[in-house]
Amino acid sequence: MKDRHFDELATRFAEKIYGGAKGAIRLAVLQADLSEALPTRPLRVLDIGAGLGHMSLWLAQQGHAVTLAEPAAPMLEGARQRFAEAGLEATFIHAPWQALPGLLDERYDLVICHAVLEWLAEPHAILPVLQHFTATGGWLSLAFYNRDALVYRNLLKGHFRKLRGDSLAGMKQSLTPQMPLDPRELATQLASAWRVESSSGVRVFHDYMPRDFQDKAALADLLDMELAHRRHPAFAGLGRYLHWICRPLAN
Repeated sequence: MKDRHFDELATRFAEKIYGGAKGAIRLAVLQADLSEALPTRPLRVLDIGAGLGHMSLWLAQQGHAVTLAEPAAPMLEGARQRFAEAGLEATFIHAPWQALPGLLDERYDLVICHAVLEWLAEPHAILPVLQHFTATGGWLSLAFYNRDALVYRNLLKGHFRKLRGDSLAGMKQSLTPQMPLDPRELATQLASAWRVESSSGVRVFHDYMPRDFQDKAALADLLDMELAHRRHPAFAGLGRYLHWICRPLAN
């Protein structure tokens, strides 16, 4: 298995997602978490696997200095266009995460790694790189595809054969993440270098709603309820993605 990068089809799919409720909920939760955690002073930000640049643009609009690293040229071009339309500047790097230590020689106040780990052949391998780039006293914003939510969704659908065979990974060329992460395993891998300061579920109920209920619900209500329940002790762990804000123990 190799790391999965995105082509034109995946880029169009991502644009469609961000044009609907799923993307809006994801951005709302991530932004709410970061707004609570970060200081108001300008920060140096590195967005690894920046995609179409939605999070980086939001941070740039608040006065932060943003560097976007993205291995997929169509994604990076979409991010460039988004920044150009907003009249904002950033540094754009067309490279996979493995190449970044040889291209960048500074540490950052905030490192973002959203929806990246689940597309990697060896998700744990990126963790030392994230640690390398995070400044002492900085923050890591880590969002990942939650294996628990995938298991639960398959239980609800009665896909018991798939669960017994532990065949939860997406197909090689599909747009389903190829490596859903077990949050307990990831927490163990992080424990020696990071302290998880906050944890939220992203889409803790939306994706479980019957489709006709999804279609009837107003976006404002969905956002309000998702934000209200993103850290609920019974529901947060069901988020389709989990968002952890981490601080380094030492650098």
